[in-house]
Amino acid sequence: MTMDCESRTSWRASRRALLLGGAAFAAWAYIPKFARAADARDPRLVVIILRGALDGLATVAPIGDPDYAGLHGSIALAKDGAHPASMLDSFFGLHPAMPEFARMYRDKKAAVVHAVATSYRERSHFDGQDVLESGFAGPGRVQSGWLNRAIEALPAGERVTSGLAIGPTTPLVLRGAAPTVGWAPVNLPTAADDTATRLVELYRHRDPALAQALSQGLQLDKIAIGDEMKPKSGGNAVEAMRQVARGAAKLMAADDGPRVAALAFDGWDTHAQEGGPVGRLAQLLGGLDGALADFEKGLGAHWRDTVIVVATEFGRTAKINGTEGTDHGTGTVALLAGGAVKGGRVIADWPGLKPANLFEARDLAPTTDLRAILKGVLHDHLGLSERVLAERVFPDSGMVKPAKGLVG
Repeated sequence: MTMDCESRTSWRASRRALLLGGAAFAAWAYIPKFARAADARDPRLVVIILRGALDGLATVAPIGDPDYAGLHGSIALAKDGAHPASMLDSFFGLHPAMPEFARMYRDKKAAVVHAVATSYRERSHFDGQDVLESGFAGPGRVQSGWLNRAIEALPAGERVTSGLAIGPTTPLVLRGAAPTVGWAPVNLPTAADDTATRLVELYRHRDPALAQALSQGLQLDKIAIGDEMKPKSGGNAVEAMRQVARGAAKLMAADDGPRVAALAFDGWDTHAQEGGPVGRLAQLLGGLDGALADFEKGLGAHWRDTVIVVATEFGRTAKINGTEGTDHGTGTVALLAGGAVKGGRVIADWPGLKPANLFEARDLAPTTDLRAILKGVLHDHLGLSERVLAERVFPDSGMVKPAKGLVG
């Protein structure tokens, strides 16, 4: 049998796609296993990036600030009325689309950091996301992420030895020298079990390496996506967030699975029609809220040792625009959830929303460096030293000290 040049090229492309797609987990067998700590802690860390810039003032509203309602206008939350908030304390109210996070907060397993930002002060999504995920003070500095460097910096034999990148591409935050494995849910119809078995048998004789990779990949993909986690008919972005969380939680709950994961949810650039019970932000926050609950359920007993960090590249303007949305801003919120979080509190050095207090007369002024929060989690949860955090994980950040007491 002969094969022309075009056919050979097509075969190589198909074979590569099969190896990288259905058998993406084959490399898992070669990743070093973790060593359980003497104190029986088995920490999990999940980093969720919200791409597009989250409106922190609408997610966790400073209802007690006398200038808030006037600035956020028709989309402002209140203690009651058209947009009632779930009050976290006497000052801050949570968006009503997040009842699961509210429950975790009441159980002291979730916390909010308000008026937070990276060191970036411009309003480019591309550069803002670069700074958020690289861990450097400015954009365009490096092609690795702070979470990957944190894994790489852990002592040899540490229980966390690899990272799980969730999605079609590895987020920058998890790129680098430390080993990672990727998984993305496939929304296309999957082949029947007998078809997959026949494929494995066919390649067992023609290409044993491909057959082994395909077999391992199919087995591990079945772990991630069981029948209960397949997307519902007519699924949308909200269901997609939850599907990703369910699959990732199952993989991270396995004894030989990864302990650190990163994923990104897109679509948070709410320039128009942001507010209201069925507005864009409500739908997005509902998906995020469901994903956090699915992580809690899927991790089971391991939820006790879990921290989830939710962060975004920058905030949005304090004043709404003419299309009932908000434009690119600066200060925003970061969310913490998990059984290991010392929660039930909003952590904020509140700057106020009077015109003189706004950053560049338009944005919530940042008073907390996001790197302090990330350092605090990595220090207390994974045991990285302040020196390593300042020199390797977040280079040239010695002036930014880790926040204390975020993790129990």
